[in-house]
Amino acid sequence: MPTVAAGEVLIKVAAAGVNRPDVMQRQGTYPPPPGASDIPGLEIAGEVVAVADDVRAWRVGDQVCALVSGGGYAEFCSAPAPQCLPIPAGLVAVQAAAIPETFFTVWTNVFERGRLAAGESILIHGGSSGIGTTAIQLAHAFGARVLTTAGSDEKCSACRSLGADVAINYRSADFVASVKEATSGRGVDLVLDMVGGEYLQRNLECLAMDGRLVQIGMLGGLRAQINMGPVLQRRLWVTGSTLRARSVPEKGAIARAVYARVWPLLEARTVRVLVHATFPLAQAGEAHRVMESSEHIGKLVLTV
Repeated sequence: MPTVAAGEVLIKVAAAGVNRPDVMQRQGTYPPPPGASDIPGLEIAGEVVAVADDVRAWRVGDQVCALVSGGGYAEFCSAPAPQCLPIPAGLVAVQAAAIPETFFTVWTNVFERGRLAAGESILIHGGSSGIGTTAIQLAHAFGARVLTTAGSDEKCSACRSLGADVAINYRSADFVASVKEATSGRGVDLVLDMVGGEYLQRNLECLAMDGRLVQIGMLGGLRAQINMGPVLQRRLWVTGSTLRARSVPEKGAIARAVYARVWPLLEARTVRVLVHATFPLAQAGEAHRVMESSEHIGKLVLTV
């Protein structure tokens, strides 16, 4: 049974989201930060069953979802109180468990670091992933023009149904040429990328004047050689971030922003939580197989 430290609550887990970092941790390439549980799982939903003496925001019996640094694939998991949010009205635990990791990541990278504004355009790679389906919907909801890439015509169709204006099958089309054609040569204001590697130079070619590239993953490799000319000529910004190692106050600030700006969209069904499939906790290995195959559209969730 996890202990409940100061500032934490203990949650009886009903469901836990499955994310790419879980797979990377299992493969040995993404170890948990110091002090975090070595059990995988970065997002959960369930019932608060214990509260530290210094916590005032939550009470035993509250139904919450939470971002955690590890420990989600379990029957019980402790979570910092600032990283918990109430399950959105009308949603069940399976849906709520698919929210924190992806929605916190998209919010802080697209709208805080990336500064996406209404009327701007964004290219979202991996549009059918959990991050992608979330980013498409939020960018569309906040008034941006959305371009995305996906690996099949079926996935491209799903992306368009979520609000993407342009969906590019990267297996059959050059996404750089497609972006330039769709923007009349201007390029996009923001690129959200989790691939890295050889995509880096191509992403820079997609950016408009004063464009921003936000890197949130390195599935295509950690290293790349680029031509710095476009960066200087078009005044481009290249940035990136990880979420897991951030401090509790930082994650708490993201949670408050997501609650204020995104929860109303979830409760109004303007933005949906796409759960592709659920698996019993004992079948976490099968969930990872599906994740690694990229067969899914949206999120994978474990039920406890």
